[in-house]
Amino acid sequence: MKELVVNIQDEVEKIFLLEDGILTEKYVDSKFKKRLEGNIYIGKVQNIIPGLQAAFINVGENKNAFIHLKDILPKVDITKEPSQDYDNIDIKNIIKIGKPIIIEIKRDSYNKKGARASTHINLPGRYLALLPNSSFVTVSQKIEDEKERNRLIQIVKEIIPENMGAIIRTSAYGKSKKDLEEDLESLINKWNEIISIEFNKNDIPKLIYKSNEILDKILIDLMDKGLEKIYVNTDLAKTKLSEKLKLWNKEDIEIIVDPKNIENNYELCKQLEVAENRKVWLKSGGFITIDKTEALTAIDVNSAKYTGKSDLEDTAFSINKESAIEIAKQIRLRDIGGIIVIDFIDLKDDLHKKEVINIFKEELKKDRTKIQIEGFTKLNLLELTRKHICSE
Repeated sequence: MKELVVNIQDEVEKIFLLEDGILTEKYVDSKFKKRLEGNIYIGKVQNIIPGLQAAFINVGENKNAFIHLKDILPKVDITKEPSQDYDNIDIKNIIKIGKPIIIEIKRDSYNKKGARASTHINLPGRYLALLPNSSFVTVSQKIEDEKERNRLIQIVKEIIPENMGAIIRTSAYGKSKKDLEEDLESLINKWNEIISIEFNKNDIPKLIYKSNEILDKILIDLMDKGLEKIYVNTDLAKTKLSEKLKLWNKEDIEIIVDPKNIENNYELCKQLEVAENRKVWLKSGGFITIDKTEALTAIDVNSAKYTGKSDLEDTAFSINKESAIEIAKQIRLRDIGGIIVIDFIDLKDDLHKKEVINIFKEELKKDRTKIQIEGFTKLNLLELTRKHICSE
């Protein structure tokens, strides 16, 4: 059973997802921290860095947004067309300093780095994500049934306008043509509103679309995936949520008001304490450490107190299997994005190594976002990338 706990205190909104009572995701939305991710701007090209095949775009914020050539050129379906050879394209022939450009913020600024931008707009809906500047249709990898994948792709190709593309979301599984048409129509209307906004050169840079709040994004993702209850701590929050769920025809989701220390009532404190620690202990006595740097997140597996009942290989195999499950859980719970490198305890047996990876992949299927396992490096480190669900 999936439940949301929403705790609103002053200008901070804490959101927790529980699955059968276990905390699996947590987010904090502070009104004091400005979020840009998902926003669409008419920006101005501030300067171009030919050596990096990149540019900086003024979007009216403290820092200019960074954009690479690959995020300016039209996106292609890599399953049907070869990837672009960026080395033979001069970015100065594509964009000009001082000229307007419509971009979406794909990643918020982090420490000294500015936001990352792209001209590849992605407008997420309930069942689809509209790609107004692309012309291909693809489907979420989490829909594994080939027959269903083909059915959904065929429907969307029939109803989508020419020169527009779409990503079919996991929530589209089993939905009718009518459901998909209604969602697509809503997204196209939203895009038409965005591009019809009037402006002149003195208005640039200009925000032309503000992304949904974190809670709205989570609701859209979960309301068709078994969400049954939402606990809130104010009557006002219940009223607002009720209005949204009514708009989405999801009034069967129960909303419960609990004004008294809502985090303690649902046994979140102990689980949250673990989620905030650098070191996470395993039941066997081993532990994992999670260290986040600006470039990547490093996760190390340690046997610690666990010695096993037989040889070193069996001990390492047992610890690695348990840690694979816990690491998948922690990555999701902490919403870790970007490059992730995992240092499992070395295994000599290739079959053992394969089983650990299979366990890890199976656990990662529970995650709602895109994850790509790149494999082991020459130093025997497992490398993967994950797209975080909400900006940090």
